[in-house]
Amino acid sequence: MTLPETTSRTRAAATAATDTAAAPAGATASVPAVVGVLGGGRMGAGIAHAFLLAGSRVHVVERDEAAAAQARERVETALARSAERGTQIPDADTLTTGVDGDAFAEAGLVIEAVPEDRDLKRDALARIEGAVQDDAVVASNTSSISIDALAASLARPDRFLGLHFFNPVPASALVEVVTGERTAAAVVTRATHWVEAIGKAAVVVRDAPGFASSRLGVALGLEAIRMLEEGVATAHDIDTAMELGYRHPMGPLRTTDIVGLDVRLGIAEELERAFGARFTPPALLRDLVAEGHLGRKTGRGFYEWSAS
Repeated sequence: MTLPETTSRTRAAATAATDTAAAPAGATASVPAVVGVLGGGRMGAGIAHAFLLAGSRVHVVERDEAAAAQARERVETALARSAERGTQIPDADTLTTGVDGDAFAEAGLVIEAVPEDRDLKRDALARIEGAVQDDAVVASNTSSISIDALAASLARPDRFLGLHFFNPVPASALVEVVTGERTAAAVVTRATHWVEAIGKAAVVVRDAPGFASSRLGVALGLEAIRMLEEGVATAHDIDTAMELGYRHPMGPLRTTDIVGLDVRLGIAEELERAFGARFTPPALLRDLVAEGHLGRKTGRGFYEWSAS
């Protein structure tokens, strides 16, 4: 597959994909019959929701029964919202949640969606690789950690790649398909088609720190935080300048609140190790994270968020 072909399909998909709900259940046979997701937090639940709507059966595996129950609640809430928009949703038995990784044995694709920590992700991927069949594709939802670094501990790096979904998954139209040095071309092709089958646009990028989106997005976000720290303008005015002046759908500070200040800090630290001082996190970002102000999920970041 050449990059121009991928770009052409990406543009076509982008015109139709503004919400995962655009891909109703059973609309395509292009997705794997069974998909596994390790980690049922906001991102993992969103990924599960996307594949359920596209017709897959989905197994979500969590660290304990309480977390598994919370993951099910997240996915079911997302499905209920899709139903309210008039989308046909799958039967309840197409989703299973639990703690047993053996559930991945029948999956054609398993996606790791645990927090952005290198060691945690390596452990998660080893657990997945020990459970799946030989022909299954294994993917990481990492937003900044090197795919080659994660692949180094895998027995089969040829079937491994990055599938970087964006938060919130249902409203995002993009997935980065990140290829490592040893990722097989056929795996990239399959993964790209699966992304398009769930109503998303796929962009294929080679493994590099921060890939394409995180590297650019974090650079803009960090500079916006520095401007706020220096008193150049308020958070609202900085965001408005980018929304109206550059036609960004959302300003960098509000975006950081939605992504999570802790997530942005972790990505910035990863990029600082790779690229140096230009990605050094501002003191304001470190301070807010230390104080527990992580954005929308905690009710306060650069903005105040209501409990609803």
